[in-house]
Amino acid sequence: MAFMDKKHHWEQVYSTKAPDSVGWFQEHAELSLLMIKNTGLGKEAAIIDVGGGASTLVDDLVAEGYTDLSILDLSSVAISVVKQRLGSHADAVEWMVGDITRAELPVHRFDIWHDRAVFHFLTDPSDRQAYVERVTRAVRPGGHVIIATFCEDGPEKCSGLPVIRYRPESMHAELGDAFLLVDHKREVHQTPFGTSQQFVYCHCRKGSS
Repeated sequence: MAFMDKKHHWEQVYSTKAPDSVGWFQEHAELSLLMIKNTGLGKEAAIIDVGGGASTLVDDLVAEGYTDLSILDLSSVAISVVKQRLGSHADAVEWMVGDITRAELPVHRFDIWHDRAVFHFLTDPSDRQAYVERVTRAVRPGGHVIIATFCEDGPEKCSGLPVIRYRPESMHAELGDAFLLVDHKREVHQTPFGTSQQFVYCHCRKGSS
């Protein structure tokens, strides 16, 4: 899907649906928050949530006292929704509107890279390569990468778009040997409309050299 087509798709989704009526909505991103805490890093850790959309993860991170937060999403509408929800706390977050396969991110800026349900939409190998290049560039040596995708028995489509389903080993293989697979967890996500989606969360650590 071309860049403008992708942007139009997600702007349309967030313009026409309430944040709590989309399939990936979580009242609290409990497993994401747990895996971020499991990195052992302090509240000053630099965290980027890629494809944060209207996710409540940033709300929980702010409430937990994390102080260096960045959100990137393709949809300006989604970001506007979250900024309005956070109120004055939004001023403490860096907001970026853009496509992660094209984004220009600072070198070694982030201690933790988090992505729930973006990577599995990258069905074109060149998009996956561009994504991994940005992870490798933006995450500090020794930093952490937490990526959640549909697992092998998860849905084959989401929001009308095809996805690629992953096992921990295949997710790690996409990132490559510069990263160590530290942990992985499964989640059965209950959608707002009563169906179940099977996710796998993979926690990888970037090499220190």
